Amino acid sequence: MVASLARPGGNLTGFSYMSADLAGKRLELLCSAVAKCSRIAILYNPEEPATTAELEEAAATARSLGVTIAPAAVRQVDELEQAFSAAARDQVEGMVVLTHGFAVLNRTRIMALAARLRLPVLYGWREFAEEGGLMSYGPDIQVLVRQAATYVDRILRGEKPSNLPVQQPTKFELVINLKTAKALGLTVPDSLLARADELIE
Repeated sequence: MVASLARPGGNLTGFSYMSADLAGKRLELLCSAVAKCSRIAILYNPEEPATTAELEEAAATARSLGVTIAPAAVRQVDELEQAFSAAARDQVEGMVVLTHGFAVLNRTRIMALAARLRLPVLYGWREFAEEGGLMSYGPDIQVLVRQAATYVDRILRGEKPSNLPVQQPTKFELVINLKTAKALGLTVPDSLLARADELIE
């Protein structure tokens, strides 16, 4: 979408969530949390363009870890039940949710299904863990939103978007909801707890 991060060109700039770059790390963190990690589902909406790169990155990490990926494509909210039922039939040990618009809009339903099936799930944004998801790993979205406001101001004052570098987050947060872990009967390893930026008890 841009010529480069430093000089995007055209009439476009903005802020990256680094979703593709973090996909492998998220899979690795989930595997660190569960006792067995041989088959992990990836919940995503194929109509969201960024998911292609995320799936490729997750697949590369999965190969290095010896993990099988079970893609769970969901386009509509009424397909979620089927996707989770298929994950249960496939006996996955956990799930990574690719956090884009669909997941954000339907997070309550996604987390309810995960709880019902007692499935450990890692999400991309801390709001999910705060609202009852097991784990999240990703940038602080509120910081990015505040920084985006400065770009709006600069553009309104006459700067060209093509001259404003695409910004990437510099801080990533691992949040673990210990209440949810207890409800799942999951003992999170001390080594992972020590890496967490926040533990919700």
